[in-house]
This record gives sequence, structure tokens and C-alpha cells, in this order.
Amino acid sequence: MRIAVNTRLLLKDKLEGIGWYTLETLSRIVKSHPEHEFYFLFDRPYAEEFIFEENVHPIVINPPTRHPILWYYWFEIRIPKVLKRLKADLFLSPDGFLSLTSKIPSIAVIHDINFKHHPKDLKYVHRVFYNYFFKKYARRADRIVTVSNFSKADICENYQIEESKIDVSLNGVNANFHPIGLVEQIAVRKKYSEGKDYFLFVGALHPRKNISRLLQAFDDFKSTTNSSNKLLIVGAKMWWNKELQNSFETLRHKNDVIFTGRKSPEELNQLYASAFAFCFVPYFEGFGIPIIEAMKCACPVITSNITAMPEVAGDAALLVNPFDITEITNAMIKLNMNNELRSELSARGQIHSQHFNWNTTAQNLGQSIEKVLSKC
Repeated sequence: MRIAVNTRLLLKDKLEGIGWYTLETLSRIVKSHPEHEFYFLFDRPYAEEFIFEENVHPIVINPPTRHPILWYYWFEIRIPKVLKRLKADLFLSPDGFLSLTSKIPSIAVIHDINFKHHPKDLKYVHRVFYNYFFKKYARRADRIVTVSNFSKADICENYQIEESKIDVSLNGVNANFHPIGLVEQIAVRKKYSEGKDYFLFVGALHPRKNISRLLQAFDDFKSTTNSSNKLLIVGAKMWWNKELQNSFETLRHKNDVIFTGRKSPEELNQLYASAFAFCFVPYFEGFGIPIIEAMKCACPVITSNITAMPEVAGDAALLVNPFDITEITNAMIKLNMNNELRSELSARGQIHSQHFNWNTTAQNLGQSIEKVLSKC
């Protein structure tokens, strides 16, 4: 069969959550299904490292999709012509975007519908596009794949989709994440946090990541405990706005907040494994891969008690209300005062993280593909 795949988020050295999902699943699926031909559809020049096997054929379709108008043009004008020319049997879209004008059987991977619940977190034109089209994409799809039971229920309820149409395939975690020794931890802390213990956040500095409240909670923690701990914020500042800037400027302990920018997977491993605790308190997540990455590195986790995060964290994290700054602060204080609890969370997290791996995720997505192909 001929399977066309939207791979526009496979961007060298710029992979975010959905880009990593695309890489981890497709690199396995194309290898385990040599009987199929895969046509990777890029919107700009691609890196050869993303052409995983001989049955992968890259196609660049201009223009780059940098704006909602270009999203529409790419998916509704350019993609249907390419699918028709390829005589594709299936169109797979790991970021959920589909072509409404194409009749080719399609699978949409819809990770979450956060824009439905928090539209003001997006630029006006983006939220209008998402809220108008994603309901249509969900109904157009022959099958939907999502990454948590929370997201499945959310999609069903808000888009009136039958449960039987949606497959849940939990995200995996990079197998290379692992704990490191004390000597290496000391070296990492000297490099990044002036040799001090640190709380860690990893992720895009998007409004729904709740960075503003995390900063305020850390500031209160510092004032309450007089701890020497730092706060490391790892991620690109592409969503940095006036609210975040104002929150940062009003901190009493802003000199103890360190912004590192993006880091490679190898550097992330070192940062997770050397952290005092991982503080990840978004107010919306369809999954939350950093939770599992931290656990795999034996790092104690504080995370939110809403959306998909309790499902992902299980009993291996401290759960807090992300809208309650005092609750976040108290969780930090609790770990600061209780080394036994930190050790217990570290051990639980390592065990819990074993339930998540990309091989299983890819197998499940492959099964969804076969369900659709069997009807072609």
C-alpha cells in the first residue's frame, strides 16, 4: 500500500512534542512494515536523517506552512493534488491536520484540543483556525488516534465522535534517558546552577505551561525556606510575553531563576538526572512527556492534578492544583523538608516509567493504520 504522511514537523534540531512523536513512531513503523511504501510530505527542505528506510520517499511541497492561510492552502489545495498523483491509499497526519477536499482515507493523530478550552492562549487567527477546522478534521477522519484516555473522552464529548472511532496510544519515552552518578550530578550542577540544587522545568514557554505561577511559587518557596535552590527553565522563549516578563520582573529572587534555552536530549538527560525535583504544572496537557522523562532519570516529580497529568503520573508524583500558587509552593517545601519522600518518589517514578515506550506506541499506531487499510 502507498501511505502518504504529513511530516512537516520533522524539523532538524527544532523538534517539539508532536515532532518527537512523529520521529519516534514513524522511524519504527516504516521499518516494521517494509510491505508498504511511505511518502513523507515536507513543507521545506528536509534532513536526510528523517528518511529512515528505503521504503520512505520524501516529497517537498511548497510553501512552508508558517501561517493559518498557508495551512489552509497547503492542506486544501496542494495536498489533495499530491495524494491524487501518488495514488495514495492512506493519508496519515501526526499533527491532526487533514485535507477536507481529499477523498483519500485518513488518520488524524489529535493529541489534545487545548485550544477549545483555553482559546486566549493562542493568537486570534490561530484559535479561529483550530476551533473551526479541528472539529471538521475529527469528523472527516476515518480513524482518530490520541495519546491519553483523557484526550479521547475530551474529543468524544466536544466533537460528538463515537468512542469506537478513536484509538488510544499512550506516548513513549526516549529509551536513552537514565539516572547518572553523583560525580556527574555535581559537575552538571556546577555547570548550570552555580553548584546548587535546583528545581527544573522543561517545555515550550507557552501560556498553558503555567510558567507565571511556577515562578511565583518558586519565589514564595525561596522566601519561606531561605533555601539556596535555583529554578532552571529549559525551553525556547518563543511564547515569551508581557505577562511572563512582568511576573519575572516582580520576583524577589529572580537572580535564582536560570533560563537555559533549548537543550539536546543528552543535555536534558543530565539536567533531569541532577535535579532536586521536576516541577511541571501546566493547566492543560493531552499527555505530558516530560513527566515520564524525569521519572526515567530518577527525578522526583511535582505535576498538575488536572487533564491528562494524573493519568500519566499515576501514584509516582506529587499532584497539585496548577491554579493555586500556595499549593505548588507547599509541594516544593514538602520535598525540601523530606528526603525520604524524594527517594520514594524517585523509586516509584523509575518503576512507573517502564510502562511507557515508543515501541508500544508505534505498534498501536501501526494497528490503527492497518484497520483503515483493511477497508481500502
